[in-house]
Amino acid sequence: MFKPHVTVACVVHAAGKFLVVEETVNGKATWNQPAGHLEADETLVEAASRELYEETGIVAVPDTFVRMHQWIAPDRTPFLRFLFAIDLDAECDTTPHDSDIDRCLWVSADEILNAGNLRSPLVAESIRCWQEGTRYPLSVIGAFNWSPVGA
Repeated sequence: MFKPHVTVACVVHAAGKFLVVEETVNGKATWNQPAGHLEADETLVEAASRELYEETGIVAVPDTFVRMHQWIAPDRTPFLRFLFAIDLDAECDTTPHDSDIDRCLWVSADEILNAGNLRSPLVAESIRCWQEGTRYPLSVIGAFNWSPVGA
């Protein structure tokens, strides 16, 4: 049965820098946007906010929706990744609550685009999408709860 992994990610921007989280994967330090899997009974926006807090300690809600990427990883795992943007007034301190996160860094777009340690190609692609400037209101992602008639 086909079951893609549904994930969320946030491009967090402040004062010309972007927030990346660093985690060790297969013995190598890798960079990613604050990101993770959608959990049961949460909306995509709630998942993005939760992952941001867990991985960075920052409490914020995405400002806009940027893009949805469909990606098949080298191991053939299918992903649907929903990308959000958060613009902060200034860089802020971070405190990862997720033990998988080694540290958080504020870096330039060029540092990300030229890095050889990205978790996936979606990390650089997300920066390119952010740079394009296309943003959608969060309302384009409709979330509603279904209940049977008469319940």
